[in-house]
Amino acid sequence: MNSARAILTIARLTLREVARRRLLWALVGLTIAIAVLTAWGFSRLAEASPVTGPIEMLGMSQILVMLAFMFSFILAMTAVFAASPAIGPDIENGLLLAVLARPIRRSDVLLGRWLGLAVVLIAYALVAGFLEIGAVAWATGYLPADPVLAPAYLAGQGLVLLTLAIVFSTRIASVAGGAIAVVAYGIAWMAGIMGGVGQNLNSDVLRSAGVAARVLLPSDVLWRGSMFALSPSEEVMRAAGVNSRAFTVSPFFAASGPGPGWLVWCLVWVVGALILGAWLLRRREL
Repeated sequence: MNSARAILTIARLTLREVARRRLLWALVGLTIAIAVLTAWGFSRLAEASPVTGPIEMLGMSQILVMLAFMFSFILAMTAVFAASPAIGPDIENGLLLAVLARPIRRSDVLLGRWLGLAVVLIAYALVAGFLEIGAVAWATGYLPADPVLAPAYLAGQGLVLLTLAIVFSTRIASVAGGAIAVVAYGIAWMAGIMGGVGQNLNSDVLRSAGVAARVLLPSDVLWRGSMFALSPSEEVMRAAGVNSRAFTVSPFFAASGPGPGWLVWCLVWVVGALILGAWLLRRREL
């Protein structure tokens, strides 16, 4: 069996396993329920304060960013706890040894597992994100600055954490690996906030800490891209009489999105992490 065919076969089996565990259907049900609740809640909010001017648009954008933050945390937890048991349990129960006897390379198993879970995660992030934004638009008539890029950035953030967790699964027990990945996600988010504060206070130490955290784990790069896509435009903020500089210290506002260099680094990071995971799995005794 050639490598590409093996990867696709394992990815297909992973998708079947996800469906068999009913994780996919649980995510679909939760997404629909959250979208309905969002539409209902924002419609009540619009009745109390119709979105007719820049002040209301500014408030609506900040509520939408906070909603995206809660969804990003749910997406991160889903990615981590779906990927943490992707490899380790198969080694412990001897299943991986039986699969490799076909023969299939260990890297094919890792990439197949990653691809299958990535398809589920990206589809969930995009569908849920567009449903949420659509529900808000239907209830209030408000659309963020870039409603297309925001869910795409969130999907990328989830993909980074999925990759991190699946690399951990080659060497660390599922629970421990998942916990480490979640803590790393939280530290990267906090470091990103401190980096933004350092930018405004002209503190080289804080600014450097933020950059270093984004290099080590670029999840915050993509989260800030999602915030920027959902944040109010400069025109709206000026019309509302708000100084955008005052907003830059907020953890729920991004004055700019990630540049091309950072987006390329996110891609390089994912590829490099998968190469590292394949190397770790190849050197592990079965």
